[in-house]
Formats: sequence, C-alpha cells, structure tokens
Amino acid sequence: MTLLLHLLAGLASQASSPAQAASPAPPSAPAATTMNAASTWPIQEADFVTDDFRFQNGERLPSLRIHYTTLGQPHRNAQGEIDNAVMILHGTGGSGKQFLRPQFADDLYGPGQPLDISRYWIILPDNIGHGQSSKPSDGARMRFPAYDYRDMVEAQHQLLTKGLGIRQMRLIMGTSMGCMHSFVWGEVYPRFARALMPLACQPVEIGGLNRMWRQLLVDGIRSDPAWAEGEYTSQPLQGLRTAASLLIVAGAAPLNLQKAYATREAATAQARARVEASIAAMDANDLIYQVEASRTYDPWPNLEAITAPVVWINSADDFINPHNLDIPQRAIARMPNARFRLIPESDETQGHGTHTWARFWKEDLSDLLERTNTSAPVR
Repeated sequence: MTLLLHLLAGLASQASSPAQAASPAPPSAPAATTMNAASTWPIQEADFVTDDFRFQNGERLPSLRIHYTTLGQPHRNAQGEIDNAVMILHGTGGSGKQFLRPQFADDLYGPGQPLDISRYWIILPDNIGHGQSSKPSDGARMRFPAYDYRDMVEAQHQLLTKGLGIRQMRLIMGTSMGCMHSFVWGEVYPRFARALMPLACQPVEIGGLNRMWRQLLVDGIRSDPAWAEGEYTSQPLQGLRTAASLLIVAGAAPLNLQKAYATREAATAQARARVEASIAAMDANDLIYQVEASRTYDPWPNLEAITAPVVWINSADDFINPHNLDIPQRAIARMPNARFRLIPESDETQGHGTHTWARFWKEDLSDLLERTNTSAPVR
C-alpha cells in the first residue's frame, strides 16, 4: 500500500508500493547509469540548466535547473536526427521517477511492450517546481517566479531542443497536469510531436468544482498563521492537513475504496495514515505554486490548432474530471485528428489515478504508435 502521495499525479495508487528511486546524480553532473532496485530499470539522470530563463509574466530566473531521468538510448535516422524520443509528463506534486512504479513501467518498458526501451528513448523530466528541478523550497520561498503551465512547457521545450538536440518527438504523453501540458504542446508546438497522448484532464479552463477544491487547498495553507506569508521555520501543519484531506477526496476511487476498506475502522485508519504520510512529504510553498500553476491554463479557444494525432483517455470514476461533463464530445469535434475514450468505472479502476495504471490504456497507446508510424497512414 502506498502511503507517500504523489498528490494529483498518483493519489489513487492503492494496491502497489512505488518503486524505490535510484540515487540522484549530483547537480550538473554527467548522467550516470543506475538501477532501480524494485523494477530493475536501467536509468540515467542529469540536469539541464538554462541561464536567464524568462517567464510569461516577465519575471526572470538567472539559472533554471530541470532534472530529468531517461531510459533507453536515442536512435538517429538517415538524416542524423533523433527519431525515437518519448517524453512522459507527471502530474501536480509528482516527478519523473513516478513512472518507474510497477503499475506503469512493468506494462510499458519491457521487451515487446508499447514503450520497449530497446526501441524508444524515454525522457522523464521533473517539471519546474517539482522533484529535483528548481522550486520555491530551494530558498526563494514565495519570491520564486510565479510560473504557469506555459512556462513549464517552455522549459520542457528547451530541455528537448537545446539540451538533448531533439527536433521532433515520437510521442508526448502526460498524466493529470502532464495531460494538460500535452494539450499546450499541441497548440504551441503543433508539429513538434508525431503523436500526443493526454491522460486524465480536460482541454478547458479550470473552473467549477475543479477550481473550487484547488482554491480551498491554497486558502487552507495561507490561512494557517504558521504559514507566515511563506516565511515559516517549520511546516504549517494545520494548513497542510487541510490540503492533504482535500487531495484524498479529489483522488478517491469510490468502488475501489469500498472494496478495500469496507469497515469504519479500516477506512478511518487508512484515511488518517494517508494524511500523515502526505503531510510528511509536503512543502507548503512548493504546493501552493504547484496548484496555482494551473491558473492560466485554457487551450479551449484554440483547439483547432492541435493537428497532431491525439488519443485522449479519461476514467469514469475521476472526481477531478467528471464523466458527465460534455467537454470531451465538444472538444473532439474541433480537433481534426483526435480520439477520446472513457475508461468505465469498476472496483479495479483507481479514480483520477487510473492514469498511472497502464493496463487500462496500454492497447490505446499501442494503437496510437502503430497509426503514427511513418510507414502507416494516419487515420
């Protein structure tokens, strides 16, 4: 049972423990091959540093660090260009290494699997404000630039082009926040990826209930006197308790939880354990920035610009992206090469976190990769 919540990225991962992350490389060190003990995936880690990074709101950071993990090796075509790069983007509060968990990696990276690492070069960045990349808790606290999703995508683009020398991606896929980043990629850089696979989001401004619970989370932290305008000497525990409680509700899978914790005692113990584990892994300022980064997201007005082949997957038991909204039907009609599938609810699905259980959608991924081979026409 996983107790360390990766916030929105994997909150409902209830049946498997996360793989132990490999020891990180020191900042700015060359990539060094290490092994993941739980899943035995050979990974490399490194940092890409951008000088004088300029944010959409005009703020600047003299040095922006993007940490990333890779599996596999780049392949070059007859023109010398990398043609097998796949980037997978994590959700709010997560990191690239969450995609080493067995429920994701074991169904995708092995021989004959959709993202077989003998064929594909997998790139797993820690986005701005997350993991081992630059973030408020490095020291700037609430003086850190107020980044948004467009800034995060721009940093990803610089990593891929300037850092790794990639001119076109074979695939960009993402979960939750990374799902939304996938739609931003499709609009801002419409020809950069041969295929897009967004998992667990909507291509529309975050409003309604989705905005409300996010705002309540941020307000809960800010209203804790111990937060001290971000200058706390120890974490504001009451504010973080509010945040952790909201995250449990947002990531919940009702049928799955009823099956796993059918008694009052079991459910109570699990809820309390999750809150405590979540609080222990949080930094209040980082969490505020992570949640508020969604404030400017709104690809809806320009969906027609997304011309790359898209397979977009949501799940019916997702509290964050309710199945009874008509947004997918309206959005698909405006994207010329997109498909949408809703995973039916069951006591095996994981609510919002279904996005990181690859067995529910790996066939969709295989189909997308097959349809977007250069030897096969895009349908």
